[in-house]
Amino acid sequence: MIGAGSWGTTMASHLAHNAPTVLWVRRPELAEELRTTRVNSRYLPEHPVHSELQITSDVVDAVTDASLVVVAVPSAGFRDVVRSLALHLEPSAVLMSLTKGLERGTGRRMSEVLVDLAPNHVVSVLSGPNLAGEIAAGQPAASVVACTDARVAVQLQEVFTRPLFRVYTHDDVIGCEIGGVVKNVIAIAAGMAHGMGFGDNSRATLITRGLVEMGRLGAKLGANPGTFSGLAGMGDVIATCSSMKSRNTTVGVRLGKGESIADINASMNHMVAEGVKSAGAVVALARKMGVEMPISEAVAEVCEGRLSAADGLLRLMTRSRKSERE
Repeated sequence: MIGAGSWGTTMASHLAHNAPTVLWVRRPELAEELRTTRVNSRYLPEHPVHSELQITSDVVDAVTDASLVVVAVPSAGFRDVVRSLALHLEPSAVLMSLTKGLERGTGRRMSEVLVDLAPNHVVSVLSGPNLAGEIAAGQPAASVVACTDARVAVQLQEVFTRPLFRVYTHDDVIGCEIGGVVKNVIAIAAGMAHGMGFGDNSRATLITRGLVEMGRLGAKLGANPGTFSGLAGMGDVIATCSSMKSRNTTVGVRLGKGESIADINASMNHMVAEGVKSAGAVVALARKMGVEMPISEAVAEVCEGRLSAADGLLRLMTRSRKSERE
């Protein structure tokens, strides 16, 4: 497991129940803390990690002899981290992304970055309604392993499944990734409405129309439309937009209350809300593909400090009238 944020730490501990697992931690002092206390005090303070989970701050050591390399670092640093380990992978190693973001500047999905840097390896993604704290606490949940190699997908399903964590296989890597990316942007929008004092009608409207935007972009990129009504689409949207445990929703709430994005980012204690970073990339990709995504456009402008949350909502509500099916 490459990356010791809340999700990477959670899944590393989860996997350690099923297979020998090594967690790569970028900061040596945090690695030492995890080894000695078995707690990640910065990102997952309430949940000790599995007693047999191995910890290292040496990325080459982490991937040596590994049959599965799972990358769970923020999208902004994803390419650099993968580049540092790509030459040290076992020839048959399977790669997986847990990161729900797009690369800024290129608009590439994380699986595409993996293919760029390790073209001879099978690539997969894990996505679904999976809030790290709830998974770490052992609460029931489900997720999707997406891989174009059906045999590998079944193997990954077996590795990730535990009694209270149900894993489904999927062949739509594009759809699962686009669902995970766009849902973060939708969550910021829903959070902004909540922060402005609006209720469930407003949130339901933003979620529903956000799902339309997700489907439009996904379809243009070649995804299966049915993916967006499943765990990696609607399921992830519901969990993220309904929970104040979601960083993206929390950021949206604070924006809706009038805080600046600079102040919010400065106060997040190294946590990353992927929607803030990805909103602009989503809009750039949508424009490139000729897809209309007004909610995502408004969120991107608010996150870039070019539009207030109130003005963004007003712009959405005063758009030209049309059929819902357009």
